[in-house]
Amino acid sequence: MAQIKSEAAYRAALKRIDELLPLTGDEVPDDDPNMLEMDMLCDMVEEYENIHYPIGKPELADVIKLRMYERNLTQTAIAHLLGISPSRMSELMHGKMEPSYQLSRNLCLKLNIEPSVVLGV
Repeated sequence: MAQIKSEAAYRAALKRIDELLPLTGDEVPDDDPNMLEMDMLCDMVEEYENIHYPIGKPELADVIKLRMYERNLTQTAIAHLLGISPSRMSELMHGKMEPSYQLSRNLCLKLNIEPSVVLGV
């Protein structure tokens, strides 16, 4: 399959995808030329982005901060929700401690954080 080899080609592919979007949809058959072109361009763009714009794994502290923002809670309020002291929460947020089994479980259940993020895998 063809590859996108430069930033200019990447930008051109994104522009062409924008042009094709109105021409494709649920009712357009999979063998439509516009749909085929769109599929190929999307695959090429995805490959380029995976190499040049990789998305790293989220850090636990960053996900906790996101949950604090989403729920409009302070670090102290999150600590109480999780059943730990504010000082332990601070240590967790600054990477000075790893969560225990019980804390890991609470992070998953009470804050809806994926186990892979809590475990750092």
